[in-house]
Amino acid sequence: MSVNAINIEPKAKTHPHKFTMWMAIASIIMIFAGLTSAYIVKSNQANWKPVAVPQIFWLSTLAILVSSFTLELAIRSFKQRVMHWYRMMMAITLLLGAGFLLLQWMGFMELWSQQVTFKGSGAGQFLYVIFGVHGLHVLGGVVVLAILLLKALFIKQRSDVVSLQVTGMYWHFVDALWIYLLVFFMLIGK
Repeated sequence: MSVNAINIEPKAKTHPHKFTMWMAIASIIMIFAGLTSAYIVKSNQANWKPVAVPQIFWLSTLAILVSSFTLELAIRSFKQRVMHWYRMMMAITLLLGAGFLLLQWMGFMELWSQQVTFKGSGAGQFLYVIFGVHGLHVLGGVVVLAILLLKALFIKQRSDVVSLQVTGMYWHFVDALWIYLLVFFMLIGK
């Protein structure tokens, strides 16, 4: 290749929806970095009260971890055009995502019954806010999963694989984010 030659090979481009999701994920990371940083700063105050993370959150962790696995199976089935298996795996993923949210709610109710409320100063308030904001992100993912499942069940037009890949990116991200938050509260929150 000469010095003056121009390389005309096409570059591999990232799909605009995937790029947008990466930007959204970066924004969400910044939100949670700010929240967990604020937790660390506030935890040094004299009237700080630590809180134990409810054990039921471990069960919710299992639900969200398994849901990432079933979503990957759904995406693989979609690519292989095994639509009955795709629909079943999407339904299981949706149920696991909803189960995660239900288990989180039960954990919040347990905290509330232990008088961990929004009054005073302590880890409880941060736990509600941080886990609650994460729960809203999971709820958004559950809505998307429900829409994709409904399309697969009732609409003859197939979804495109990019929609599933973007959904997978997001779902795996909220899964990893949950693991980070749980470990953060288990190690730093005490």
